[in-house]
Amino acid sequence: MRGHCILSHGFESGPDATKVTALAEVAARLGFSHARPDYTDLDAKREISPLGDVAARLERLRGLVRGAAANGPVVLAGSSLGAWISGRVSQEFDIAGLFLMAPPVRLDTAHPLEAANVPMSIVHGWGDELIPAADVVQWAQPRGATLLLVDDTHRLSNHVEASARAFAALLETL
Repeated sequence: MRGHCILSHGFESGPDATKVTALAEVAARLGFSHARPDYTDLDAKREISPLGDVAARLERLRGLVRGAAANGPVVLAGSSLGAWISGRVSQEFDIAGLFLMAPPVRLDTAHPLEAANVPMSIVHGWGDELIPAADVVQWAQPRGATLLLVDDTHRLSNHVEASARAFAALLETL
């Protein structure tokens, strides 16, 4: 194996979601093992916050990263809330790369997106109704991230293949 990819789905999505499944297929084709954690139980905990148990999401991802070290370089990928937790956790471990789809650069004013200084690729929709594209451009620029802006909404449902190609391009550089 060339490394290990951990693919985190978005809020109220799941590990079998279309985008995460497409990324898993790319990882396997390029010789990377992969995991698709299931956060649906944590997303359902609305009594904790409107976004469920985000702290437990972070801890679940940390545990997976700790366990993946033996499988070679680790790449974190995620969509929306999955992108946010991937960025946060990337600062705590030796991560080879980050792939972020529709990243919430400001989950709220107290919780901006932070990420390690590693090779990074971002796919975001110009028409994202939750996260303005201009905010993502502003966040990505000082990090030197590869940024693909597409004519789509937050779900990026019309650009699953473009997202998979962007992920492949990142993995091929590692």
